[in-house]
Amino acid sequence: MNLMNIITKQLIEIIEWTDDSRDTLSYRWPDEDKEIKNGAQLIVRESQQVQFVSEGQFADLFGPGRHQLTTQNIPILSTLRGWKYGFNSPFKCDVYYINTRLFTGNKWGTSNPVMMRDKDFGVVRLRAFGTYDFRIVQPAKFLKEVAGTDQNFRLDEFADTMRSRIVSIFSEALAKAQVPVLDVAQRYTEMGDALLQLINPAVTEKYGLEITSFLLENVSVPPEVEQAIDNRSSMSAIGNLNDYVKYQMGQAMANGGEGAAAATIPATMAMGFGMAQEMMKGMQQPSGAAAADPFSPAAAQAAQAAPAAPAAGGVQVLTPEQAAQALGVTVQDVVAELESGALKGRKIGSAWRISQDALNEFLRG
Repeated sequence: MNLMNIITKQLIEIIEWTDDSRDTLSYRWPDEDKEIKNGAQLIVRESQQVQFVSEGQFADLFGPGRHQLTTQNIPILSTLRGWKYGFNSPFKCDVYYINTRLFTGNKWGTSNPVMMRDKDFGVVRLRAFGTYDFRIVQPAKFLKEVAGTDQNFRLDEFADTMRSRIVSIFSEALAKAQVPVLDVAQRYTEMGDALLQLINPAVTEKYGLEITSFLLENVSVPPEVEQAIDNRSSMSAIGNLNDYVKYQMGQAMANGGEGAAAATIPATMAMGFGMAQEMMKGMQQPSGAAAADPFSPAAAQAAQAAPAAPAAGGVQVLTPEQAAQALGVTVQDVVAELESGALKGRKIGSAWRISQDALNEFLRG
């Protein structure tokens, strides 16, 4: 082997790198103490960029394509090396390939609950997780702040750092947004887009990265808060409690049996409390001749303005308005039942009076 062949073998004539992995962020070309030949070919594929570093200083950056390393193509390196009029001798330089493709499906999540103040539940602990996509947009900053001189820097070496950074920004943004816990599940997409605007400037300035997509997949609360939310949902489903009690009472009476009797206890208690309140109001009204005869015209007029009181002999007398309130229907419906005879009552002048026994008999059918 002649001297020329030996010299040739010590020179690098073609520089290229094909990524056979799916998680390499940056790759330092292994020179093995070889020198780069003047006029060597640099091949940069799509989704790659090449950063030259000369004696610890960032030099020229190359995008996709085939580049011949001459003074015209490496102006920064030529200045650092002092090549004012071109060069003929080989040189040494660190060559870093940067993978600029989109890295998708990276997971993030809170390792510890995030404390926030909620207007419905007070101070609440939240956990959240999701995914994000990113790419390298500033190779020099990425090499300086993240990869360093690592020859083969992979995604798993950086995942924890990115996750911590994202969770920190997410916690601050969620606290500032003051989104109610009950509304978070309905605003995942909106929150993800809003958080992206806050996260991107921070990671670009710090690491030279761009996050292209930030997804919020789940936000969970402690079990006790979940129970409170379930209870609130149940109350909303029930709706008007008075109507619900009457419905339960009617269903139990239709079914009959001991179970029905037990089921009517809450409804009976609720109705009893209501009647007791009406009786107390009636007792506060001035007594007079009208109170002596509950079926007199004067008593009928007084009953329209005040709740009915127990008549002599312990008979409970109700006005159509009170019966309508107890049944959860309109006064017109009660009057219609009275006029049809389905509900027994007595008409004094223009006013109807109904005994509690007659109302109970009507409910029993």
